[in-house]
Amino acid sequence: MGEQTPQTKNVILSAEKLRKVVSRRDDPPLVILDDVDLSVSQGEAVAIVGSSGSGKSTLLGLLAGLDSPTSGEVRLAGASIFALDEDERAALRGRTIGFVFQDFQLLPTLSALENVALPLELGGVAAAQEKAREWLERVGLAHRLHHDPRTLSGGEQQRVALARAFVTSPKVILADEPTGNLDTATGEAVIELMFSLRAGEGTTLVLVTHDPSLAARCDRVLKMHAGRLVQ
Repeated sequence: MGEQTPQTKNVILSAEKLRKVVSRRDDPPLVILDDVDLSVSQGEAVAIVGSSGSGKSTLLGLLAGLDSPTSGEVRLAGASIFALDEDERAALRGRTIGFVFQDFQLLPTLSALENVALPLELGGVAAAQEKAREWLERVGLAHRLHHDPRTLSGGEQQRVALARAFVTSPKVILADEPTGNLDTATGEAVIELMFSLRAGEGTTLVLVTHDPSLAARCDRVLKMHAGRLVQ
């Protein structure tokens, strides 16, 4: 499969011959990703679509360095991430990537404010809670600062997750089915907010989605089938 080329030359995230194979005791090895090449330019919004089991979420995890490939390379902000050790990879991820998940992945014992401040505190950023408060105001949750996630609606939880993703000023946002647990109206509101924040910050966005309206908002749509990117 040829490389899926970006629209401009300033590549922030790329994969080359990325392959993920899982061994199985009594069956042939399972090929989850099969020699995927991908380039994403700074500021682009790219949607990855495809049926369940096509390899979309596995690809996103490898692009983030959360999983290791069987072979191939991922470069993030100029660094070959699988040439780094775990600590170096985590540090690069913390500086460069924000995450948005289908199931929000907020810490239930922390307030909205504490959830958003956490990545700043882990990175040793001064005035973490002040910056977290500003971002919660930007996503319309100034009145929910001290609520824990269990008292928030799904849409409110995803707004907290968006604030947490953007608060570190990442170069790249990786989003895995960001509207998957939301009703249509709430999902549309979250989409509008995510793209508004992304435009304001100039952030690169790579998302996995089954939502055609969400994919249509992106600059490019890439389709996965049986572990490969297809035109």
